[in-house]
Amino acid sequence: MHHREWLLTLWVLLLIRSSEEACTSRDFITALEGEPFYLKYCSSLPVHETAPSTIRWVRSSKSHEPMELKAGSSPRITVHGYTLEFWPIESDDEGNYSLKVGNDTKTWTLNVVRRNKTKCFTEELVRSRLKEVEKVLDIDCENSYYQHLVNQTSLYKNCEKIAESNKNPLIRKDAEFTDQGYYTCVLSIHHNGKLFNVTHTYNVTIVKGLGAISPALLGPKRRYIEVELGSEVELNCTALVNEDDQVYWVYQRDDGSTLNEHEGNLTKFLTSEGKWFASRILKIKNVIEKNLNFSYKCTAINTASTDIQNFILIKQGRADLPSHVFRRGIITAISVSAAVVCLTVLCVLYRVDLVLFYRNLTERDETLTDGKTYDAFVSYLKECRPENGEEHAFAVETLPRVLEEHFGYKLCIFERDVAPGGAVVDEIHSLIEKSRRLIIVLSKSYMSNEVRYELETGLHEALVERKIKIILIEFTPVSDLAFLPQSLELLKSHRVLKWKAEKSLSYNSRFWKNLLYLMPAKAVKPGRK
Repeated sequence: MHHREWLLTLWVLLLIRSSEEACTSRDFITALEGEPFYLKYCSSLPVHETAPSTIRWVRSSKSHEPMELKAGSSPRITVHGYTLEFWPIESDDEGNYSLKVGNDTKTWTLNVVRRNKTKCFTEELVRSRLKEVEKVLDIDCENSYYQHLVNQTSLYKNCEKIAESNKNPLIRKDAEFTDQGYYTCVLSIHHNGKLFNVTHTYNVTIVKGLGAISPALLGPKRRYIEVELGSEVELNCTALVNEDDQVYWVYQRDDGSTLNEHEGNLTKFLTSEGKWFASRILKIKNVIEKNLNFSYKCTAINTASTDIQNFILIKQGRADLPSHVFRRGIITAISVSAAVVCLTVLCVLYRVDLVLFYRNLTERDETLTDGKTYDAFVSYLKECRPENGEEHAFAVETLPRVLEEHFGYKLCIFERDVAPGGAVVDEIHSLIEKSRRLIIVLSKSYMSNEVRYELETGLHEALVERKIKIILIEFTPVSDLAFLPQSLELLKSHRVLKWKAEKSLSYNSRFWKNLLYLMPAKAVKPGRK
């Protein structure tokens, strides 16, 4: 390939990658009032291969009838094929936007939030980032969609300017605890003779690193593997290591020769707990007598220490253990298995108490950096009639009294926490997005029009966005739950907590313990009864 063709291919690949990154894939989107904003459809078919008449943008909302958006129909909203641009976006732009291409339709739900007047960033749009101390911290202000229009970029830490450039101020350094804070990028761009700002903020949290460890091979130091002559065997060596540690096999004979062995590549993976594991396979094809009773050594090593594990092949059926050792091993294995089974049963029976005890002991708090405002959104029957007065009181009085006043959680109760007169549907969607749990107080009359949208929004957040967990409370006995949407069954696990009047009143009752178990862990001191 000629040099010019290679450069052209590279340019096309970069252009395609940039275009894919700028596409809008999320269905529910929050934008900041007064800033430029765009919606872009990810299509495998280029715009120039699609007839313009088959691309239609349609806007609909609770206060507006469906309306088609066309190029030139608004000085502030422009249409460019698969892209819809706002210069800038305003609060009245909230609603649903659909792009129809032939028989395909893509719909986004757009929520617009107001700018925080006292800070340089708005909490609803902050993205959280977790970094280990002494690991690489990088703050990049580049915006793949607007970068070609950028006139100047400023970087702020906790709303104090720390860098400014006409390109892209970039921070790349080893993380320190003092680096923790809110980093806000402000991009100044020109469009049609006007100056606009595009902002995005990261909440950077620095945590203590795991530190260096001595490599440790998993399993016993000497392993006997039964094989048949002529068969093929794979010896898998796995170790707990640091990121830069090495694992390798030693299988040369005294004269430096090898037989039918083949060493595989080193594979490393990082667990969700931040631990590194490494594995390397030694494959032996067509096992022969010379492969038997030979010590294949697996070695895990770093600059400070070494760990070795020996694998020895023996012929299948060979009795290599004395009978009394075998019997003793069987008795030990049965005793250990019985103890493990008993311990497992106890853990299953008292898992809720054990989890709550562990939370209190460690003061674990999983709500610090998730950007949520409420611990739970409470969905209940809003009509306070005589026949459901107790249910209404439970939702708006009992739950707040126990969870908020006694256990320190923060609930969102619509009729208490939201001022009347707003857009109810948009308010509900925004509040559920800000909540960590959705508590549904079930009864025979629950599925009214007033709570249907709450349930559907919560199910979408749970099943699609994976941002919320659902807790069901059966306030009155409900023999048939068929009135609930079938999509609720798709949740991997959900528990129905049964309210039993006086039996459940005590703070130490099984009902409140189960509810606390399902609520997010929070470092609070329970109040006194």
